[in-house]
Amino acid sequence: MKKSLLALAVLSTTSAAFADEGMWMPQQLPQVAKQLKAAGLKLDPASLTKLTEFPMNAIVSLGGCSASFVSPQGLVVTNHHCVYNSVAVNSTKERDLLANGFVAHNFGEELPAAPGSRIFVTKEVLNVTDKIITPEVAKLQGKARVDAIEKNQKGLVAECEKDEGHRCTVSSFYGGLEYYQIKQLEIRDVRLVHAPAAGVGKFGGDTDNWMWPRHTGDYGFYRAYVSKDGKAADYSKDNVPYEPKSYLKLAKEGVKEGDFVMVLGYPGRTNRHRLPSEVATTFGWEYPAFIQNSNETLAIIDRETKGDRDAALKVAGQVAGINNYYKNRKGMLNSYEGSDILERKTKEHEALKAWVNADAKRKAAYGADLENVEKLMAQRTDEAKRDYFLDRSAPTLLNAARMMYRLANENTKPNAERKAGFQERDAKRIKASIEGVNKTYVAKVNKAIVLNNMKHYAAQPASEHNAVFDAAMGIKAGMSEAELSAALDKLYAGSKLEDAAFRTQWLNKSVADFKASDDAFIKVAVALYDDAMKREAEEEELGGKIQQAYGNYMKAKIAYMNSKGQAVYPDANSTLRVTFGKIAGRDTGADGTTGWSAFTTVAGVKAKATGEGEFNAPQAQLDAINKKEFGKYVDPKLKTVPVNFLATLDITGGNSGSAALNSKAELVGLAFDGTLDSIISDWDFNKAKTRDIQVDLRYILWNMKYIDKADNLLKEMKAE
Repeated sequence: MKKSLLALAVLSTTSAAFADEGMWMPQQLPQVAKQLKAAGLKLDPASLTKLTEFPMNAIVSLGGCSASFVSPQGLVVTNHHCVYNSVAVNSTKERDLLANGFVAHNFGEELPAAPGSRIFVTKEVLNVTDKIITPEVAKLQGKARVDAIEKNQKGLVAECEKDEGHRCTVSSFYGGLEYYQIKQLEIRDVRLVHAPAAGVGKFGGDTDNWMWPRHTGDYGFYRAYVSKDGKAADYSKDNVPYEPKSYLKLAKEGVKEGDFVMVLGYPGRTNRHRLPSEVATTFGWEYPAFIQNSNETLAIIDRETKGDRDAALKVAGQVAGINNYYKNRKGMLNSYEGSDILERKTKEHEALKAWVNADAKRKAAYGADLENVEKLMAQRTDEAKRDYFLDRSAPTLLNAARMMYRLANENTKPNAERKAGFQERDAKRIKASIEGVNKTYVAKVNKAIVLNNMKHYAAQPASEHNAVFDAAMGIKAGMSEAELSAALDKLYAGSKLEDAAFRTQWLNKSVADFKASDDAFIKVAVALYDDAMKREAEEEELGGKIQQAYGNYMKAKIAYMNSKGQAVYPDANSTLRVTFGKIAGRDTGADGTTGWSAFTTVAGVKAKATGEGEFNAPQAQLDAINKKEFGKYVDPKLKTVPVNFLATLDITGGNSGSAALNSKAELVGLAFDGTLDSIISDWDFNKAKTRDIQVDLRYILWNMKYIDKADNLLKEMKAE
């Protein structure tokens, strides 16, 4: 393989790249081998580049969370909050698995996971840059460039997915400078095996979220199932547990402060290479808008579900997700306010431009795009502000209708020409999404949320309204809340899409069928379609221009940083990454005075337990703590069972459920959170403050042994 920009970006690694900073692609690890070995890794760093060998082939993605195989029978461990929705959809008022927990003592007792749940096993990663950005594509601009890149991506994906049962993607790195093809086995039969009671798995709730000290047992288990011939298959009673080539071994010895630790997983998104203007927009408008909207949405859900446990269970996953990001964004803003992040980013960007302009060749290569990218990003920001509430004013059933009508239109084209996301490869995912609506849909909650967003949208000047949307929905600028509510009532009453059987039959309808329908939401979907396609084309025209300019900006930045001897790792993009560091507390906590120890223990669970709400620890757990029934899970120094530990690891959203491994690649815990004042590291890594939080394996096993009596699972993982 030819030497890539990505490889060049780490060739000049120096002490500027701290051992605990960087979300490294596995193939980059040989370039940081010295740091890995110095930090304490006992394996050959080169072994971590082999995705089809241990330990990398034991690491899987859930499509939003990370997870790992921990038995030869397809048992998968991840975070409680990653299986939360699966627990919720299997819960009823009479059998409240969220509150009480769930353990399957044999295969037959395992429950289907939430609709659309997947386990993705990475099989191959290839650099395909030269197949995406061909010489012909490099000459294109705007939408033509976007279309050409998408065409090449779809061609590669189609060829890759000829291997039935696999899901392939082509991911962009460094702002579109490089592209990698990722091939994954897509396991579609996923079953819930075990989740502790909410008083363990969500102990501390939103009060303790992103906080330290923490005492949360954030773990849960799925099992992957395949057909008898070992291929990916839809749910069937005849399916058998998947047999992974490798699985993680559980560490026999617990970890202690100062120990090497690494996390393997699928971090979602970081923004360390963003422009200063993007930083200003994000913290000056986007995050404050999100926080305000989330605050209103949570209040509405609380109001509409009060006294209705069934409704509350249906939207529990939605509430957990909103709360998580709500507190995250608030923490980001708190860290940003009073900081010098924007000032430093601006100075760094000005230094980059000065370096470019100081040399005629560099100026010719990069100068125009450095200026152009700022203007293009400003245009995108203006459009995002205008459409913020427009994009949030569509009911769930309308969005379902729009997805199905788009599918009907795309189905009239040859598969290769269909829009990405609506090809034959996407049919099962779309079907699962449409069929599963009722699992999490509560009409009164949905309408109340939409009405609130629509009020904000209606308050915008008429010039900022979308005339097609207004006409289709029967609304206009300046309408009162009562008038908007009446318009929504008419739409909800005029649709039968809440009925699952009626809704799913539209997955196979033609464009003509949709146009002939008198269902209110389907009629709106049809009315919005042409305008939506026009808007999409305009967005792609802008996106193509941004992609080209942004890629050249990143090329300039890599060259500039390399000229100073600095490493450049790519921003996270939901692909497999490795981050490493050590278990460590902090000299000062978030309040600036109180230091943080590296571990918390079950003594803190007992101290926090109130018997209700977010701190409702199970009585069986409190009894075991009081009796000091700890067995072999006692830490020799702490003299009790550790619960969570801090480490200097560089993680972000998507890393939830990632395996925390010791120097021999044995499982010692699961990453699940960061501390509130360090989550700003998504934008600006702070070595002194950044700490992530893991649930200690010993706490997981202790709960399974003494509280939930999951002896069958302990035996399966060879923990007994």
